[in-house]
Amino acid sequence: MWRDLAPIGRNTTTNGYRRYAWTDADADCRTWFKEQAQNRGLTYDVDRNGNQWAWLGDPEAGDAIVTGSHLDSVPDGGAFDGPLGVVSSFAALDELRARGARPTKPLAIVNFGDEEGARFGLACVGSRLTSGQLSVAQAHALRDADGLSLPQAMERAGYDPEAIGPDPERLARIGAFVELHIEQGRALADTNDPVGVASAIWPHGRWRFDFHGEANHAGTTRIEDRRDPMLTYANTVLAARKKAKLAGALATFGKVSVEPNGVNAIASLVRGWLDSRAADEETLATVVGEIERAAVERGQRDGVDVRVTRESFTPVVEFAHDLRDQLSGLLGGVPTLPTGAGHDAGILSASVPTAMLFVRNPTGVSHSPAETAGEDDCLAGVAALAEVLEGLACH
Repeated sequence: MWRDLAPIGRNTTTNGYRRYAWTDADADCRTWFKEQAQNRGLTYDVDRNGNQWAWLGDPEAGDAIVTGSHLDSVPDGGAFDGPLGVVSSFAALDELRARGARPTKPLAIVNFGDEEGARFGLACVGSRLTSGQLSVAQAHALRDADGLSLPQAMERAGYDPEAIGPDPERLARIGAFVELHIEQGRALADTNDPVGVASAIWPHGRWRFDFHGEANHAGTTRIEDRRDPMLTYANTVLAARKKAKLAGALATFGKVSVEPNGVNAIASLVRGWLDSRAADEETLATVVGEIERAAVERGQRDGVDVRVTRESFTPVVEFAHDLRDQLSGLLGGVPTLPTGAGHDAGILSASVPTAMLFVRNPTGVSHSPAETAGEDDCLAGVAALAEVLEGLACH
């Protein structure tokens, strides 16, 4: 399975993946998922939001145990973030069948669409729509870098954008959702454990900072006459690093656009996107507030107008304690650890009991071609997931 999936959407120059929602690479990943389901005789369907499902047992019976993850990627992302969870889910089901395990509850594997948000700027679109955390109007307003709307992209890919929206009936049939994922950090590498259980997801969000200055000639405009938004932006990036470090939080400007974007032109507009995360919501709000104040104060000195828009926010997620403890018990007391990364499991936690398994990442690198996991650790993850699925669905 891993060898078949590996070439899809891979950029041969960077060795990173560009599997963006509703593109050809995404379509190839979806075809792969459908074939895996059909090869195993599973019931395959696609929900109203484009998420793919593969069912063992009656999808209508209720109290289903669901596992899976996503197949899309960030720009030039690694091979494991998302796909490891989907591949491991099919492999864990194969292991259960090899054991002769007999589920007493329906089992399902899911591929959630557009988890990374690389194309339309909002993470976890498929699970947000399904759980009602993203309205139809908000989804229809999403645009990619070329101005193409989400409905247009879905329609071009052969899906009905008019069908999207909350899916409470499907969620009501889920008894628990367990997502396996590569660890995006190196806590397990430090403890020398191949597998761990997630305790919580830090609150996190994305904010767009618009720095409005005045376009002018780079060679003829005196320094004292400039209203250069690039200066304000640069200072804000440095301020974000300082404020986050002092608070024990995280703050990253990882995306920027510039207008008119000419080498010999002073910019009229710099737009930067802030990703910030912290252990609790109060700290996060404080850090973002301090970054915004630093931007505004510097903007006043530079003659630059600063506007800040919150584009997304996910509150702290405490995974269901009973389910989390049950997983830890089934796996013999493996480490429990928090994460600063968002996941579909975090979105669904408001609607159904959810839990996560992490597989050791020896370097801690993620969202990069350097992301990796050892084969033995991946197999340990499959064995752990099979143990969990058997414990939840077969007894």
